[in-house]
Formats: sequence, C-alpha cells, structure tokens
Amino acid sequence: MPRKPRFYLPGLPVHAVQRGRSREAVFYEDSDYRVYLDWLREGAERYRCVIHAYVLMTNHVHVLATPSDGEGISRMMQYVGRRYVPYINYHYGTSGSLWEGRYKASLVQEESYLLTCMCYIELNPVRANMVNHPREYRWSSYRANGEGREDSIITFHKVYASLGGSADQRKEAYRALFKAHIGDDELDQIRAAWQTGTPLGNDHFKGQVEAKLKTKVGQSRRGRPSKRALTP
Repeated sequence: MPRKPRFYLPGLPVHAVQRGRSREAVFYEDSDYRVYLDWLREGAERYRCVIHAYVLMTNHVHVLATPSDGEGISRMMQYVGRRYVPYINYHYGTSGSLWEGRYKASLVQEESYLLTCMCYIELNPVRANMVNHPREYRWSSYRANGEGREDSIITFHKVYASLGGSADQRKEAYRALFKAHIGDDELDQIRAAWQTGTPLGNDHFKGQVEAKLKTKVGQSRRGRPSKRALTP
C-alpha cells in the first residue's frame, strides 16, 4: 500500500509528533536528548524551518515549526532520524527501527490555535506526572518561551510576539496561558488532528488549506479518540 502523501504550505505552522516503536523509550541518558536537539537545530537550519515549541519525552517527540517551503518539515524530520537512529543503535547495541513508523503531523491555524498548541506541547511532562510545572522539565521549549532562557533552537512566532510590547510582557502573558485549563475537547481536537493529518483549525481554515493544495487533507474521526490514542 503506497504511503499517504504529506501536504504542507510555506509559512503555515506544523505540529509534528513521532513516537517510539511499541511506545518504547527513544531517550535513555541526558546525552541522547542533547544530540537529538543538536540535530534538530541543524535540520531546521538546513531545510529552513523555524521552530516555535518542542518537547522531548521519554518515548516520543513533539515539534511545532514553520517551514519556508512544502518539503521543509519532512526533510528536517528525516535529517534528524537518519542520524539519531544509528546513534542509538551504536551506543546501546540495538538494531532496527527506533520509531513507530513515520512521524505524524497537522497544519495549525495561527490566530486561533498556535498558542494553545504550544501550551499543549510544553505541558506534556505535567500531564505525564513527570513534573508539577513545565519549567521543571529540561527538555522542552517552555523555559525559552515562558522565562526567556536562551535556546538557539527557538524562534518566536509572530503570534507569540504579539502578546506584548516587551520581552517581559510577552513572557508574563505567555505564562498566564498555562494558568488556564486546556479543556478535554481542545485536547481531543489537537490529538485527533496530528494523528489523522487533518489541519488544526476552524472549517474556514481547513477549506482554505484544501483550496490551496487542491486536495482533501487528512480525515475526520468520528467519536472520541480511544484511551490509547490520548496518551501523548
């Protein structure tokens, strides 16, 4: 069965997710997280993607990035995978595939969903009961977006920049977003979008995307996602 093609648009953010095979770990030591981030930064620079948020969990990865062309996201993810998988196999004496198939992804409507998607990504360690606050987790973009810590991977999106006239105002406004609860419906919508490749946005946004691409993108899911699908 041929692989389903991916459709991205220049200048539109993409939420990409990649999970370990059978939900097994893909990071074991601090050095693993560091080399992955190094290659992610290199891949983003090489293929002209700007990254706005990320989190590296024990067995999966989330990245929110804007490509400059329709191929940038796929090439960036391939760049990282082709280096990281051999690295893990060499260092831990394993073999074969590390990931559960190809990464999954969805386009994200900037005005209505980008900040919520950033919060969703950076709250992953909290939802997994690994930390009490996202600032306590080292392997995410929260400290850059929420506290202004230097992170060479992160480029602030224009929607984030509009949160305030100064860096302090933007950080304060961004931290305030984390005090609000992301509702179950929003969580389900974000998860269903990247799992099916359906654009994350309202019907008008989805229609615009499909009109530009001249094809239907993703698929609709009926009912609530299964409990297994809700874990990342």
